[in-house]
Amino acid sequence: MQAITVQDREVGAYGLALTELPHPHAAENDVIVKVHAAGFTAGELAWPGTWTDRAGRDRTPSVPGHELSGVVTELGYGTTGLTIGQRVYGLTDWARNGTLAQYTAVEARNLAPLPADVDHVTAAALPVSGLTAWQALFDHAHLQTGQSVLIHGAAGGVGSIAVQLARAVGARVIGTGRAHDRDTALGLGAHAFVDLQADKLEGIGDVDVVFDVIGGAILERSTALVRPGGTLVTIAEPVSIHPRDGRAVFFVVEPDRDRLSDLAQRVRDGRLKPIIGDVRPLNEAIAAFTPDKRTSGKTIIRVAED
Repeated sequence: MQAITVQDREVGAYGLALTELPHPHAAENDVIVKVHAAGFTAGELAWPGTWTDRAGRDRTPSVPGHELSGVVTELGYGTTGLTIGQRVYGLTDWARNGTLAQYTAVEARNLAPLPADVDHVTAAALPVSGLTAWQALFDHAHLQTGQSVLIHGAAGGVGSIAVQLARAVGARVIGTGRAHDRDTALGLGAHAFVDLQADKLEGIGDVDVVFDVIGGAILERSTALVRPGGTLVTIAEPVSIHPRDGRAVFFVVEPDRDRLSDLAQRVRDGRLKPIIGDVRPLNEAIAAFTPDKRTSGKTIIRVAED
């Protein structure tokens, strides 16, 4: 089968190549999925799991990408809950070969059934962004109706989902980004927008929840905005400065079949819309890791036609 692989950590994305790999093997509780569409995170080539397995052993050449939508073609021993020919989508393990391939092996528990009226490209944009946004806002920050939330990167893949979920629960939503992100964030339901290059972040006042996807100075400045009893949640980096009278949480997204099913239903109902940017074939995935211009929305790799 064809797959995008990487094997030289020093050169990063410049070491990506379209190669031929053996068909994957379905271990116990695995399924083999024919990938129709896949998503990736540009920074994942810096993650340890891209280069080594959970025991710390080199596993290159490895296949990047951890979001997929496709069809089950094979069941491993002991696998339950899914059937051959079923449409599925989900999140693959960080320390195994990923989704920028024609076929991939995935633990069945990491996948959810995909309704027939949700297309594969849309579904592939949901797993990391959707699960991250939900877990940040509700599992970690416990956002509730009537509270206020500041969402950094409100027009990005994760932030745009977070804005919609927070608005749906009845929170007051303040989004941040660059000037050209304003209309997108407000269109998704944000009540207010802060241009991080031109507006004063501290001018928004205190909020119950801050959701950070940027890190660095923005993360540090945001700690002062958390009101007593509030929570700062970040996926960018471990927190070194904590809110004076609140909590700070750094986390890595985890698979959740039930939540994936809920997110897919929200898409079906029109209550949730992921922002999709470029859609490229597998043989253009390498260029997608090093784009020559910034595009809005999540880039999706179309591996096979629906």
